[in-house]
Amino acid sequence: MLLVLFLFFSKVCQAQAPEEKPEEKPYLKLGGAVRFNYNLSTWKKDQLERGGDFGFDMFRINVESAYKGIKLNAEFRHYSQAFGGSFLKQAWFQYDFDERSQLQVGLNQVPFGIQQYNSNNWFFNITYYVGFEDDHDMGVKYIRDSGRWQWQAAYYKSAEEFVFALTDPSPNRYSYDVTGRNKENNQLDFKLIRRLGDSLGHELGVSLQGGLLYNLDTERNGTRYAGAVHYEHKTDQSPWNIKLQAMLYHFNPKYGPGADPGFVEMGAYGANYNVANKGEIYTAGIAYHIPLQTRLVQSIDVYNNYGFYNKRISGYENAHTNILGALITAGPMYIYTDAAFGYNHPWLGPEWTNALAAGTPGNTKWHMRFNINMGYYF
Repeated sequence: MLLVLFLFFSKVCQAQAPEEKPEEKPYLKLGGAVRFNYNLSTWKKDQLERGGDFGFDMFRINVESAYKGIKLNAEFRHYSQAFGGSFLKQAWFQYDFDERSQLQVGLNQVPFGIQQYNSNNWFFNITYYVGFEDDHDMGVKYIRDSGRWQWQAAYYKSAEEFVFALTDPSPNRYSYDVTGRNKENNQLDFKLIRRLGDSLGHELGVSLQGGLLYNLDTERNGTRYAGAVHYEHKTDQSPWNIKLQAMLYHFNPKYGPGADPGFVEMGAYGANYNVANKGEIYTAGIAYHIPLQTRLVQSIDVYNNYGFYNKRISGYENAHTNILGALITAGPMYIYTDAAFGYNHPWLGPEWTNALAAGTPGNTKWHMRFNINMGYYF
């Protein structure tokens, strides 16, 4: 009898005991890339005589982790000292409210224009070089995606801030920001996308941006704003990718006496150049995916990206860029082969400082840089 009672109460106690939840295990994923680069530039006579240059481009480490509902996404890059050395490309903490909405805090991508890239090539489009493609700033971003609709809202306290003082912002960074004697601060962004078609492969979008520019000399805030409309076609059922975007922007810093009001300094990769304070940018890109599935090469993407930069400053010469090329995918390797043509482009011509500002009126020519970038991604 005692044995029966003991077994009975044991079952009751087991039924009433709280269920033990399985212990959540931390998630950690490490990756990265090593890239080398060959280039031959038509405006560099010494390089033409050598037959181009081939050397180190970049080494990077990627980290993704999650534990108890909090995620981390970070990417650290190392370039040669001439290109800015070592710095973060991105790093943010993430919380998912559900499968459709998330919050990111830290150095995350600014929700503006076609994302992740407004281009298919290794050089990006001209929007990148004035700070409106794959830009990353320090702040808070909320993303809501229900399939047909996606909207993003963000507040950025500053750009990639490395120097917390009244000194020029460092140009040692991945994405282009206003530098020199001005600092980006208190920026608001809003982006809305509507997806159309049975496959949701047509994306129509609008992006808005507004913020302040703190001048280190006058210690006053100027303003800046930008807006864009954009369309992208992309779907797994079609080999075609189409990108179309039109945007305008205006920087209005509070310069001191004697400063040129026509441009601001912008910087990345260890160096600054001048950019017109006001302008419009029109871009178009098309790419075609060719699956191969051979022993070595799995696919080739052929593309062409064009950008026109209409500077709205009197006496400033406009800029163009056109990049024709192909991306070869071979296992873990991605090989970009580009013929990049530039007209008033700092990376695609002999004029660095003022190519995206006044340009070189009366002496501007098209220049070409043939470029092969080979990256092993792990």
